[in-house]
Amino acid sequence: MRILMTDGSGLTARQCATVLSRAGHVVEALTSDPLCVCAFTRHVRRLHRVPPYGDDPFAWLEAALTVYKAGGFDVLLPTQEQVAVLSRAADGRAATVVPPFAALARVQDKLSAAATLTELGLPQPPQAIITDARDLAEWDVFPAYLKQPIGTATSGVARLTGPEDLKDRPVEDGLLVQHEVPGPLAMIQTVFAEGELLAFHACRREGEGARGGAGRKRGLALPEVRDHLARLGRELRWHGALSADVILGPGGPVFIDLNPRLVEPVNALLSGVDLLTPMLDLARGRTPAVQPAARPGVATHQLLPAVLGAAQHTGRRGAVLRELVTAAARRGGYAGSKEELTPGFDPRSALLVALAAGATIARPGLWRWFAAGSVRAYALSGPAWRRIVRGPAS
Repeated sequence: MRILMTDGSGLTARQCATVLSRAGHVVEALTSDPLCVCAFTRHVRRLHRVPPYGDDPFAWLEAALTVYKAGGFDVLLPTQEQVAVLSRAADGRAATVVPPFAALARVQDKLSAAATLTELGLPQPPQAIITDARDLAEWDVFPAYLKQPIGTATSGVARLTGPEDLKDRPVEDGLLVQHEVPGPLAMIQTVFAEGELLAFHACRREGEGARGGAGRKRGLALPEVRDHLARLGRELRWHGALSADVILGPGGPVFIDLNPRLVEPVNALLSGVDLLTPMLDLARGRTPAVQPAARPGVATHQLLPAVLGAAQHTGRRGAVLRELVTAAARRGGYAGSKEELTPGFDPRSALLVALAAGATIARPGLWRWFAAGSVRAYALSGPAWRRIVRGPAS
């Protein structure tokens, strides 16, 4: 098939490109950034320039549909936040897979997601929705996390360590404040067909990459979380991909985030769960097979975000070098691990990793340049989300 991905800037798109290309599909991608991560791989045949999604989602949509039609693509595959405008206004103009907009709106922003989880009685950290500056000033539980309704890749999330961190925080659109729960982060991925769970996978973040991403992962069996998400999907009549972040706390798993989209599918694939084939089947109107349970314990890594994460979290050249040496020697968390992002022979991918490693060894603060550009290309802002909710101009 000829597949057009909605994004070429994120790690999810980069992983999807490899999986789909290796399966024999022709893969192209939309992007507003000519130096996006999908420019550095042989698995994406062509990039198509479109307007930045967050500036005007409907302008992005019209440009995307123009490329889709002109290129004779079989599927327009949502790989990032563009799922929101596709759900709102694609209107059958492309073969794609998105949830009903009413369902998406119940999880797209953090306040709505928290309300939906509360309604279903699914576990979350102790929390409060703040709509008044006085209530925010009176918050007295620390540490905690303050979350804006809309944010991507940890943007719009602040860790509060004391009352001084509450100053000068805008409250107009409401804020979610959650107690910090100790424990590792688990990344959860599912695919649904009109509320029926087709695929489930969970993995633990073993090493933190840049902007809260995962440099290293290990697959888990979390049947309790599977049951929770199956219930959520049934309630919403979800269609397509739905992902979640869960903290494995002392009292059990608690949900801290929901994302109405696909997230980094390679650890799942290596664990025996194919997330992409059901998505393609649904987009083409076929009946997908239910995926088997994952094999727990599969270890994977992404060297690029791991290197950028070492630069971000330490600000030291030595930390970047140690990360590279440990990965090359297959020691520590890299022992028995497989590369997710840049596997196999792909000279352009190797060049990107080399550029990031060299730049952050020379100046660790340059991690921001590599990480921030990708997020800007696909991030959904609060004003853009409100525009999507209002719908296209008549």
